[in-house]
Amino acid sequence: MSPRPPDPAVRAALIETAARIVATEGRAALTLRRLAGEVGTSTMAVYTHFGSMEELRREVRREGFARLRARLAAVRDSKDPMADLTLLGAAYYLSATASPNLYRAMFLDGPVDDGDLGTGLDTFMYLVKAIGRCLEAGRFPEAGGTDPAELALEVWGMTHGFVSLQLANLLPADQAAEHLSSGVRSLFVAWGDDPAKTGASAARARRRLAELSPG
Repeated sequence: MSPRPPDPAVRAALIETAARIVATEGRAALTLRRLAGEVGTSTMAVYTHFGSMEELRREVRREGFARLRARLAAVRDSKDPMADLTLLGAAYYLSATASPNLYRAMFLDGPVDDGDLGTGLDTFMYLVKAIGRCLEAGRFPEAGGTDPAELALEVWGMTHGFVSLQLANLLPADQAAEHLSSGVRSLFVAWGDDPAKTGASAARARRRLAELSPG
């Protein structure tokens, strides 16, 4: 008897369920038998679709970054690089809050192994590129000469922090979004951007929020 062919619906259910278990109960709670039981399939389905539990864990992270990538890719370069940078931050926030279990699992399911170190690096480079464009446009005179990747780490760290506080129910959504927005604006001004220009770029970004709907 030949094995059943992969079923996209089962594959998606395994990823979503695995992400939920890891996000809500931790890495140790995700076992082969429990996952198969909650999805309503056989343990063999995990091997059919992923080859192993470890590969399934990698696929959970890859799926999370794929959704983030889709949001970031929707942000098109404009004549206002600061508005583009602001919109990338909004895309990150929306991706995380739209798929909170996947987002948590991306960062909580144990240390990243050597075979998966590059996963998601391209999503970080969207931020690096946008900050580089802002530097070239003279928006961050106090940060001139600084590696854009170093500045991107600061923006990412702040964004990740407020998103994590919201997903942990330590901050209401409206407060997390407001503090994130004001915090990033303060960071940009500290790097030398004119406060009026920062506000104008933020307003342009708000008008473009419809761009962020994936697909």
